[in-house]
Amino acid sequence: MSEPLQPLADDYEENLDRFVVEAVESGVVWGLATEEGDWALVDSERSADIEVMPFWSDRRLAELLCSGEWAVYQPVAIDLEEFLDDWLPGLHADVLMVGVNWDEQLVGEEYEPLDLSDELEADLP
Repeated sequence: MSEPLQPLADDYEENLDRFVVEAVESGVVWGLATEEGDWALVDSERSADIEVMPFWSDRRLAELLCSGEWAVYQPVAIDLEEFLDDWLPGLHADVLMVGVNWDEQLVGEEYEPLDLSDELEADLP
């Protein structure tokens, strides 16, 4: 039986720290995609011409978003090594930002993909 899901904090840095620790421990991160393979994107709060791709450190946190207009999405696991080697550099090249451990209202901080890569790499054994 899995541990009870701890709610996200109101502090974005705490949610980033949780993302890093849990992702490194589990070896996966979670994104949301449709059955057709379209990944969830949201408009940036910082810049009108940039989009953000959200990720979570726990499948259950990602599942909380899969209702209403987001019911078309389902959580998809991404191997941490693939996330670091392919996803984050690709998102950077595509001029996208990343969101980590956003809450059910899609509230959270936006990070530059390579900054998130640095955070994750620093915690790897």
